[in-house]
Amino acid sequence: MSTAARLPLCPADRSAGNRCSPTVPEGVEALVLDFDGVLADTVGRHEAALRAALQPYGVALDSGWYSRHVGLSIHDLLAALPGGRSLPLDEIVQRSRGHLLASVHTITPIPCVVELLGQARRAGVPCAVASGASRLLVDPGLDALGLKEAFGSVVRREDVVHGKPDPELFLTAARRLGVAPDRCLAVDDAPDGIASARAAGMQVITVVGGHLTPVGEQPAQPVASRQQTEPIR
Repeated sequence: MSTAARLPLCPADRSAGNRCSPTVPEGVEALVLDFDGVLADTVGRHEAALRAALQPYGVALDSGWYSRHVGLSIHDLLAALPGGRSLPLDEIVQRSRGHLLASVHTITPIPCVVELLGQARRAGVPCAVASGASRLLVDPGLDALGLKEAFGSVVRREDVVHGKPDPELFLTAARRLGVAPDRCLAVDDAPDGIASARAAGMQVITVVGGHLTPVGEQPAQPVASRQQTEPIR
């Protein structure tokens, strides 16, 4: 099975009434979705929350650096941040999560991905979430979107030892669904997430500008090595 699923692309021009109508490729037996930037349009919120949490410590968060590391849990991200290990990590994590939880009720879904999820459910294809974020954010986020009951399993960062780009998150999701990884279609928007799903042996597509897009055949390049070897708490 190819590592790049050939889904129909979402129409680039939707002004003429074009509708996002993705279909689940033949042979796919499970759908595994990232949360932030895939199910929910939250990447900008996370960047802003982390920037605000770092500001009292005199650390300026570079947008380019963040975009290359998006998809990591905040613990793994801070571990990769130059000089991050010398910061009061627990305080920064608490500040960042406080900002996010205060506005969790305002998050919005990414319509094309929700449509794909609906297609999978109507076809009887089991679905899971494989997110590098904490359950403290993922679970309220799913509730806010009204999607919690759509998934047979939700795997968060605390549920595994190794975060992305390690394949453990995606492999755990497949195991919980009882489906072989090579029969799963994964959707992730970040380089480390794409690398994680590929390392798990799954078909992979991505989200660019709110549209589902096939991933190129070239290997995904993870930008942050695994820094943490114990589950976060």
